[in-house]
Amino acid sequence: MANIYQFLPELQGRELVLVQSITKEYNENQVQTFANVYRTRRRDPQMILLTTLLGFVVVAGVQRFLVGQIGMGLLYLFTAGLCFIGTIIDLINYQDLAYEYNQKVAHEVDVIAKSV
Repeated sequence: MANIYQFLPELQGRELVLVQSITKEYNENQVQTFANVYRTRRRDPQMILLTTLLGFVVVAGVQRFLVGQIGMGLLYLFTAGLCFIGTIIDLINYQDLAYEYNQKVAHEVDVIAKSV
């Protein structure tokens, strides 16, 4: 049983607990595969925060596109972030947006890593 924190030291809080619970039965090779694939697909909460801040000055909704919510991204784009109210809410909940996306990605990568 390998320690996932060695391979993904950038993980924190809920995301780290989630990934540890998924990879607890993995061997070293599976953990390394999981870490490599997960790192390329996950979204960093700080990136979500920065793109949400861009919604105030450049274009709203980029954060929603990044987390795979294309419909909401288009809605934000055409309504200026729902008149900035949605953008403000996303500023408050940026970590939840990233976690929900990363949770889906972790379960997808779990299937890949188990097949190795």
